[in-house]
Amino acid sequence: MTETKSLTLNGASHTNGKAHTNGKIKVNGDVQPNEQLVDAFADGTVAISANTPELVPGLVDQVASLGKDVNLQDHKDRSTLLEAARSLVYALETPREAMIRYCWSQATLYAALETGVDLDVFAVLSKDEKPKTATDLAAATGADPVMLARILKHLAAMGVILETGPNEYRRTGISSSLSMKRYNDAYPCMTNCITAGVLALPAQLKKDSYANPSNGKDCAFQRGFNTDLHFFEFMKANPEIASQFNNHMSAYHQGRPSWMDVGFYNVPSLFPNVEQNDVLLVDVGGSMGHDLSEFRRKWRDAPGRLVLQDLPEVIAQAKIMQLHWSIEAMEHDFFTEQPIKGARAYYMHSVLHDWTDDHCRKILTGLVGAMKRGYSKVLINENVIPDTNAYWETTSLDLIMMADFASTERTEAHWHRLVESAGLKITKIWSAQKGVESLIECELA
Repeated sequence: MTETKSLTLNGASHTNGKAHTNGKIKVNGDVQPNEQLVDAFADGTVAISANTPELVPGLVDQVASLGKDVNLQDHKDRSTLLEAARSLVYALETPREAMIRYCWSQATLYAALETGVDLDVFAVLSKDEKPKTATDLAAATGADPVMLARILKHLAAMGVILETGPNEYRRTGISSSLSMKRYNDAYPCMTNCITAGVLALPAQLKKDSYANPSNGKDCAFQRGFNTDLHFFEFMKANPEIASQFNNHMSAYHQGRPSWMDVGFYNVPSLFPNVEQNDVLLVDVGGSMGHDLSEFRRKWRDAPGRLVLQDLPEVIAQAKIMQLHWSIEAMEHDFFTEQPIKGARAYYMHSVLHDWTDDHCRKILTGLVGAMKRGYSKVLINENVIPDTNAYWETTSLDLIMMADFASTERTEAHWHRLVESAGLKITKIWSAQKGVESLIECELA
């Protein structure tokens, strides 16, 4: 008589058969190795073979085709080719190579970059096109020449600077940008207020039994930076770090399509029935007023008043920066009642992603009470994560928000749930291109 053996695979029962399940099978309740998978992993071929070889031929053709007629000054052309090239690299790269890139190159590159910024190496290197030796750069910066030569070699290996000979280097676009504070502040900024929180995320998630973070005063940020302060309280207590953060954010937004550009949002649709003494736009939590200043430059003849709102210390700083005379600066905490009633539009740029849904609901409810039905709008300038093919900048930012704010970048469905819970409805989501913040247009429900 033949014995019948029962196999439990992924919760289903099978008879006298085998199936792959994480390299093991269960026979009569006992875990048995799946010999085929064990052999594949044991000889190392998986780790040293191309990641997705079946995609390589098509991606090679795509890169070659796109490269023939690419206009590098056209953002869409350049970014399409860049994404195809990245996809080709990921397909060609072996798991072993990816592991070393994740574990070695990224952390060490960051250390090299921050060291170079602190030494002003990039400012010296970028004075002109002339190649400079490691010895020259060490003399100019006061660094140990042996140490600096090691740093420079890694920066060249990672494409930050260009190697022109033995221990000799020339500037690139990246290194030239790193000679400017607006861009090089990003590196100490990350070290001083972001990265330790992100690195603490796995331990924090494990402690919380892998629940979605929801408390901005008890998340990975506090663990990583050994503080009881919320991120924004930490910024207030450390003004130099806050300045670095503001520079980083301004650099992040540079060169990206803006909702007020022609062809993005229908800006003139806001103008009818707005008189000169009416409030056209309230920038809620608008920081230094960069967005309103941009709006005034691009729409000089727009009717009505522009009002910038933020906390007292921020408004004081904005006034020092000499806002355009037509922008009114007002102290306001967006968790309290909105004092400007019946404005045409209440605008928020990257405000709600800093906060949990409960906090966002409070912010939005404060606006609802000030809106005029059939006239007022809420314009939310934020990321909308697509259901598929999300962009890496957006998914990276989502995990940063999870770690350091216990907040999130939201999907379209999430945005609908959130605004509707506050008494609003989304009338349209305006988008320009992948990875760029959309404009979510809302009215009273």
